[in-house]
Amino acid sequence: MVRPDQVSLGVLVNAVPRDAVDDAVMACGVREKRSDGKLPAHVITYLTLALSLFPDDDYTEVATRVTGSLDRWNCWDSGWTVPTASAITQARKRLGRNVFAELFERTCGPVAGTPGPTAANVALGTARGSFLRRWRLLAIDGFEIDVPDSEANAAEFGYAGSGDNRSAFPKARVVALAECGTHAFVAAEIDAYSVGERTLAQRLYPRLRADELLTADRGFYSWAAWDAAAATGAALLWRAPTQLGLPVVRVLEDGTFLTALISPTVRGARRERLLAAARDGADLTDINAVGDAFDDRGLPVIHLARVIEYDVPDRVGNGTGELIVVLSTITDLAGPDGARADELAVAYQQRWEEETANDQLKTHLRGPGRVLRSRLPDLVHQEIWAYLIVHHAISALTARASAAADLDPDSLSFAKALRMIRRTATGTADIPPSGLE
Repeated sequence: MVRPDQVSLGVLVNAVPRDAVDDAVMACGVREKRSDGKLPAHVITYLTLALSLFPDDDYTEVATRVTGSLDRWNCWDSGWTVPTASAITQARKRLGRNVFAELFERTCGPVAGTPGPTAANVALGTARGSFLRRWRLLAIDGFEIDVPDSEANAAEFGYAGSGDNRSAFPKARVVALAECGTHAFVAAEIDAYSVGERTLAQRLYPRLRADELLTADRGFYSWAAWDAAAATGAALLWRAPTQLGLPVVRVLEDGTFLTALISPTVRGARRERLLAAARDGADLTDINAVGDAFDDRGLPVIHLARVIEYDVPDRVGNGTGELIVVLSTITDLAGPDGARADELAVAYQQRWEEETANDQLKTHLRGPGRVLRSRLPDLVHQEIWAYLIVHHAISALTARASAAADLDPDSLSFAKALRMIRRTATGTADIPPSGLE
């Protein structure tokens, strides 16, 4: 059941508890030296999060809106006056860029729970889009955010294009992992526009876990990316680039087939020997059995992957359809570590859930075409992390509401939940899950 304080500013205080804020502040070494100020680190942290809820309002207006609620959660002294915009800016500067990234790591994990008792043996649909058998479904994708055209932001983040084709504003690039089904972001990297999505994604792969299945579009594929992500033990389900050669190693009973993904540094006769060994069923994970399968550092240069091909008819409306080719580390057809081809095809389509998450953050939460507030790079980082945290808090709320009402999270409106939170920022409201449909 959704409590009254969940549909209000309390969504932030519940999702980002005071002790997590204090721990993040302590870890980053920015705790205030005075105890009598009205903008200590925890207060400015919550005010910065609230700025993401009200992108149309200035600092003072947002502070006026939310200090009443913060007082009820013991995050504000009712004897204090509303701070000025200048005071808020100075307090944000003192906080620096790292606190919100640390806070995200401490508070923004998966929200879909764990696979139910039947989820290990049935198709994806019964798991409400968040699980495939024993694996939690994640997607990876990126987006850009316009930041104010200040000298400092231009130097830190850069522009898209150049000359007459240069973008009007500097742009920050974000690449994130999101939980399919709930749309909750669970990891992210932020950098300059010139830093490509693949580079940021490479920083995220080591955070994958063995009970997760990562879906990715073909733009994220490279040998290095696949190798790094597979090394974590997580399952992978990625669309294959159009020009990627996929030699047939063995055709499986369901019509899918195994292929060999080989490092581009391996060529000529050695490559042919590896393919022959794979087709003979050699153990490519045993350096003593197939020495060619490892480089001088003892790291693998070949991975077996399962290829699943399926048609999406008339996807663009002209009757041509489209062939989808996906690669997976899940090579078994059945058993605890296996999956059917149709399950994998459905799971890959869940990748579009991150597109939904990106749209929720950029269109509904931030506002379409809106430029961030912050004219300094440290504050830009703060602001982007704040948006990610607030989005996660709302996603967690709708996930709990859907679970309470036995609904698919997709059936609950993010936009409606956001409007309710904004309307009740200075009060509380008892809103049942049906109010979000």
